[in-house]
Amino acid sequence: MEQNFEQRIQERQARLQNVSDTNTEDIEHILTELQEEHQHLVMMTANSIDGAEEGYYQQLIKQNENQRTMAETAIDKRYQALVKQVMPKAPLAKNISRAFLTGGLICTFGQLIINTVMLQYSVDFKMAAPIASITIVIITALLTGIGIYDEIGRFGGAGSMVPISGFANSVVSAALEFKREGMIYGIGAKIFQIAGPVILYGTLASVIIGLIDYVAG
Repeated sequence: MEQNFEQRIQERQARLQNVSDTNTEDIEHILTELQEEHQHLVMMTANSIDGAEEGYYQQLIKQNENQRTMAETAIDKRYQALVKQVMPKAPLAKNISRAFLTGGLICTFGQLIINTVMLQYSVDFKMAAPIASITIVIITALLTGIGIYDEIGRFGGAGSMVPISGFANSVVSAALEFKREGMIYGIGAKIFQIAGPVILYGTLASVIIGLIDYVAG
């Protein structure tokens, strides 16, 4: 039985060395064969009468697992190649243009608010900038609630998510999605599920930049 296992493993190893020339059905058959062999080897390891015999079967199991990894890798590479062939190519230039246009319009709208507030109410930039941010957040939240901002996101992609409007959209979207689970375990627990990384790493980045500015100053 041991020689039979060794012979099969050696013969299979030679087949797997030329796996690029093996069709997919044969590789799948090899995987089935490896799974069945693995079960037998595990059983024989459990029934071993001494440590030497157990170590021998464990070595065969390791070779079996290595061969299974080789076969699975070959199958995965062929699957990825097939996906690459049939997957439609993203219109990169079109997507970049839309993102640039959408993000630019949002930022332009914010700058218009800043200019208007500074002119109408005679406040400085430090006061006008937060007003613009709050206004954009409120408008985005309202547009998300009525489903309009989702359409903007489909058109603009990252251009709609990178500005502060993207943060507002992520918060409101999570609240709408989980509102059926209740105020506590739904909205309360899930509202920052999407926006959480932005808050975490945004805060961390601001602390690091602040420390650098403090040391440099």
